[in-house]
Amino acid sequence: MALIMGKPNWRRWLWIAGIWFAVGLFAATQTVFTMRSIGMHHAWTRLFFALLMGWLPLMFFTPAALHLERLHPPTQWKTSLFWLVHLPACLGICWLATAWNSGLEKWLNPWAPDYNAGEFFRLWQTKFENNLLAYFVLYSSILAIGYGIASRERLVRKEMESAQLNEQLSKARLHALRQQIEPHFLFNTLNAIAGLVREQRNDTAINMIAGLSNFLRRVMQDSGRHEVTLGEEMEFLREYLDIQKVRFAERLEVSMDVPEELFPAQVPSLLLQPIVENAVKHGIGKRAQGGEILISAHRLNGTLRIGVYNDGPGLPPDWAEASQGIGISNLRTRLQSLYGNEFQFEMRNHQPSGVEAVIALPYIATKSKGQS
Repeated sequence: MALIMGKPNWRRWLWIAGIWFAVGLFAATQTVFTMRSIGMHHAWTRLFFALLMGWLPLMFFTPAALHLERLHPPTQWKTSLFWLVHLPACLGICWLATAWNSGLEKWLNPWAPDYNAGEFFRLWQTKFENNLLAYFVLYSSILAIGYGIASRERLVRKEMESAQLNEQLSKARLHALRQQIEPHFLFNTLNAIAGLVREQRNDTAINMIAGLSNFLRRVMQDSGRHEVTLGEEMEFLREYLDIQKVRFAERLEVSMDVPEELFPAQVPSLLLQPIVENAVKHGIGKRAQGGEILISAHRLNGTLRIGVYNDGPGLPPDWAEASQGIGISNLRTRLQSLYGNEFQFEMRNHQPSGVEAVIALPYIATKSKGQS
């Protein structure tokens, strides 16, 4: 509800009017039916109208009471200013409301035909004295309800601000991590190009520079995105593998088993590149005859599972305690930031040989433009 917003709000007015109309309708209906059931005789239509319209002042005075509640909430009840503000307001509402009801009674004369309401000011005084306690309770209820709604809105607002702040911090952290991994990849590739130049493989080095340029252009186009589709990630990976194939030529074989129906799945940007780079550096690069890298993906029970296998040397026994390099440690941190505890990432020796990295993520597909 927007009952206590600082600026004029038509929804707030409609809520207030609707609530008091419902209260008035219930009170008028109950009074008329109760009196008729015990055999009393009155001008029922005029009586119902007078009783219903008697609640009209509270529709107009409730926003003012809520405004005063915002300025001087019930938590300040021990202060003299609280009573100096709210007590006159309560008396003023009671004074005006009873004047309105006295006027309705004098005008409509809804009671028994022989009933004489008497002088207006005398009737007004009597109603004021008799209804003072009731209006004090009503006024206090308005303050309590307004304070409760305001407290709830403040809590929701704080939670939203906290969530927004956490999101901003998470995005800043992810951005910093991405800035860390991109230079890492660039330096490794430039070192490989420098090695080709030292070996006087200039044509190969030029081709590798061209591939690096294309890859970096694609990366920069999506530099503001922390998640991409699996299809886009596979395109990134092909650009990277093109660079590595220039370097390793026929020594590097790559197989991919990634069904196209999984391409809409959301994955972290540059998810596969550091894993494949790790496989090339520590697996294929250590074998004179090179080797094979197999990239696979499948969906299982709402989870996207991606595997990267290479048939190079296995992991040493103490690999988990040893430094895993910038790329892999960076990837773990990004996965933690994006998915919390809803991911798995492990590297294990594969039987009979080789190493496999397995990542499991929640399967979240990007909707196509035609979907709602």
